[in-house]
Amino acid sequence: MSLRADTGTDTARGQRMPRSARRAQLLEAAQAAFVESGYHAAAMDDIADRAGVSKPVLYQHFPGKLELYLALLDKHSEALEMLVREALASTHDNKERVYASIAAYFDFVSRDGAAFRLIFESDLTNESAVRNRLDAVGLVCAEAVAEVIAEDTSLPDEDASLLGMALTGLAQVSARHWLAQGSDVPKDEAARLVGTLAWRGLGSFPKVGGEGSTEAAR
Repeated sequence: MSLRADTGTDTARGQRMPRSARRAQLLEAAQAAFVESGYHAAAMDDIADRAGVSKPVLYQHFPGKLELYLALLDKHSEALEMLVREALASTHDNKERVYASIAAYFDFVSRDGAAFRLIFESDLTNESAVRNRLDAVGLVCAEAVAEVIAEDTSLPDEDASLLGMALTGLAQVSARHWLAQGSDVPKDEAARLVGTLAWRGLGSFPKVGGEGSTEAAR
């Protein structure tokens, strides 16, 4: 099988598409295959068929199945990190920031395409490149939360880091459970319920430069 120079075209099927658009198309097809069948059962032939391209075109963009999977992990990891950072920056009201951070995870798991499964339910965690990315996205989100906690309280960085990991872990597990159970509780209400639980704990820590707890920032 010979590979043409990458022009972003599939002459075998008469299709022409810019390289960036073709890459996005291939990633969408790969995501559908991985979510439906899992990494090990998904085949490059199936991904090419879903994208409506020949295998040579698929291989022009991604040398193999692992590269496709890693590209998807990078894409959705960045999306989750952005949701968390936007939530933290959305308000200076600490209570609302906790709610917004929890809601970011509920929003992420609710997105079309079940992208969350690639990060939270990967069947390829024994692959070091995958494990490193999964660990990294969990850590970067926890650190983003920890930075805010450290800035707003008198807690040392180590304590803030532990609380950041606890909050993001609570958000992730709760959101996944809510989705998996098909709960009758509306998404926003569910996120706020979990946020209330989290705030009851975080709100008790003293606020730097203020009196009483972080609740003084409201």
